[in-house]
Amino acid sequence: MSPKQQRGEATVDRLLTTALRVYASSGQQGFTVTAVTAASGVSLGSLYHHFGSFDGLAAALYTRCLEQLFDELTAALTRTRTARTGVRALVTAYLRFTQERPDAALFIHASAYSGYLAAHADQIRAAKAPMLGGIVDWMRPRIEAGEITPTPEPLIEALVIGPVAETARRWLSSTYDIDLAQATRILPERIWRSLQPDQPD
Repeated sequence: MSPKQQRGEATVDRLLTTALRVYASSGQQGFTVTAVTAASGVSLGSLYHHFGSFDGLAAALYTRCLEQLFDELTAALTRTRTARTGVRALVTAYLRFTQERPDAALFIHASAYSGYLAAHADQIRAAKAPMLGGIVDWMRPRIEAGEITPTPEPLIEALVIGPVAETARRWLSSTYDIDLAQATRILPERIWRSLQPDQPD
């Protein structure tokens, strides 16, 4: 890698790291291009050069945070052998990520209501597909083996990620009284039951 490329990567990393810090400390209202450039020491021209716009930076930050989350989920999943332990590990890893990386988790969940997701939908969808694909690929042979009830692949995310993501969102919000330790005790088994094959009468 040339020195110029190294400098470019360092600038991108600085902008993304600073942007998350600004969001965590100032919230949506304080998450502005002026705040990020001032805190990072990177010029507006350089930000636009690397990301095209401030929305482009926000979309890249969302993708980065999502990749960090799914790295944790995939690592937890691949260390297991059975369908039950895999689903339980995945749910536990999501909640652990939320507790240990609340800034990244907050940005992921808050982004659902932000315009840059729609503006960069194709880019984000392309980045997200292999992340979800790893989970689906792990589950597919277990569905075929009858360890998991036959489930359309688009619904796997809704059944496994949906409940835990909503729990994380509520924990990150000041509106709800969510006990994350309690959720970690209860949700893994409950979510597994939603995927467990029906037992014969």
